[in-house]
Amino acid sequence: MRFSLQLPTDRVSLGAEFGSASAVMEMARAAEDQGFDAVHVTEHPIPSDAWMSSGGHHALDPFVALAFAAAATTRLRLQTHLCVVPYRNPFLTAKAVATLDSLSGGRVIFGAGTGYLEPEFRALGVDYAARNELFDEALVVMKQAWTGESVTVDGRGFSAHGHHALPRPAQRPHPPIWIGGNSRRAIRRAVDHGDGWMPIPSPAKLAERRRTPGIETLDDLGARLDYLRAYAAERARPAPRDVMFMPIGRSMYHRGEPDPGEERAQIEELAEIGVTTVAVGFPVDSRREFIGRVERYSREIAAKIGPRGR
Repeated sequence: MRFSLQLPTDRVSLGAEFGSASAVMEMARAAEDQGFDAVHVTEHPIPSDAWMSSGGHHALDPFVALAFAAAATTRLRLQTHLCVVPYRNPFLTAKAVATLDSLSGGRVIFGAGTGYLEPEFRALGVDYAARNELFDEALVVMKQAWTGESVTVDGRGFSAHGHHALPRPAQRPHPPIWIGGNSRRAIRRAVDHGDGWMPIPSPAKLAERRRTPGIETLDDLGARLDYLRAYAAERARPAPRDVMFMPIGRSMYHRGEPDPGEERAQIEELAEIGVTTVAVGFPVDSRREFIGRVERYSREIAAKIGPRGR
């Protein structure tokens, strides 16, 4: 089992406490020092006031934030969780990913999703109704760009005939692509285009708001993993080798500390059904508290995960 720690770059309203260069670098170093395998960050370039007033959040640009995390560490994987792929021209996203992977020595995990905030799509001038088609197209186009060879493609709103992009990513053929989302469409996308799948625990009552089905129990997750394996067999493709999930009862915004024994037991259950990476988040109010939580989690939970541990 591996562990990916969310850097609280979504707490930029607190200013330098979490949103400064020194903060990102200090928290990334703490994650590496405590044996975490990766850090991940989210993104929201221009959220609506209405979404913010109902519990939404801002975020640092994911690639810039992860570049600072990369500069402060040597081993830590750098993960977008997740990059909303339809927001950008795919060549720009491919360039950002390749640059970060090249400069970090091949440490990027490209976590990618469709996005669900229609007002943010409008603000960015992107057709919300076409987001799935844009996502699927971008995954194909980015892989072409990452070859470093000449690309000829006509896409939705762009055309490239005889263009190529350097640098290539350090990882070949490209950084692992982990697809976010709980839906069957997301699962099929993970099999057809990705190397990993990133579902999230989510109440069914929030399915409309989050535009993704709920996963409320390990049985729910297990059923979707069964579907993933069946679809991979149908397509005669290997199932994604990585599955990342946050333990049920926690969320990126859960403020309490887990009971170590209960958390370890659930992580063992997650490993049994096929989860390979645990997502961990600490929505705290100070950097000092965050680093303290990182140290306790590593000592009391991550370091004690049986023979599957690091």
